[in-house]
Amino acid sequence: MAKKQKPQPIARILQQQGFGTRAYCTALIETGEVPVNGEFCDDPDALFDTEHLSWVIDGTTWHYREYVYVLMNKPEGVECSQKPKHHKSVLTLLPSNLRERDVQCVGRLDVDTTGLLLLSDDGQFIHKNTSPKKNVDKIYHATCRHPISDEMIAALKEGVLLHDENETLKAAHAQVLSEKGDNVLELTLREGKYHQVKRMVAAAGNRVDALHRVEVGEFVLPTDLKLGEWVLLDL
Repeated sequence: MAKKQKPQPIARILQQQGFGTRAYCTALIETGEVPVNGEFCDDPDALFDTEHLSWVIDGTTWHYREYVYVLMNKPEGVECSQKPKHHKSVLTLLPSNLRERDVQCVGRLDVDTTGLLLLSDDGQFIHKNTSPKKNVDKIYHATCRHPISDEMIAALKEGVLLHDENETLKAAHAQVLSEKGDNVLELTLREGKYHQVKRMVAAAGNRVDALHRVEVGEFVLPTDLKLGEWVLLDL
């Protein structure tokens, strides 16, 4: 059981939660425009328990979180990097208070790949969902250039040798999503190698034109979450 924290000054709590420097958070509270637990507060040194603590800034209610867990429907054209090289970072889609907490991508998706992306500032959570030893299933929907043959499915399940790999990689599961077309492949992987889906499909004699991730481990992309949108998870 986690040790209960001692009451802390509200300005310090806001600083720890990523809302700016201590001086800025102090000034923010002193305006009296940040209700805390639904009540008026203009004393930055007022002590609060973090458990069940909430406050409102610019009309948005925030709850105290020791760690944050974000599930995003990643759009095309953004890089899963804090220091992107050619496109803007996916982190720019998050509010500044989450970016200030040093939230990181839990694994990566290519610039042109869409779908489920987890982000967090919890190192153990990141390791649990990215370590090859954990065998976390990742499910992708790949729109291929050509119809998917039975031979292609068999090759993906049995294993394909990538052009620049010394090992054979195989899918944990592969099937045609016939309700979406004879060229849409559902592929489950447990590794996370560079361009792995695209390279495996190419080695099996086809080509990926579009790639979308729908599941990572226990996490499933909500069907009503639009590209570029995100939600905070309660874990």
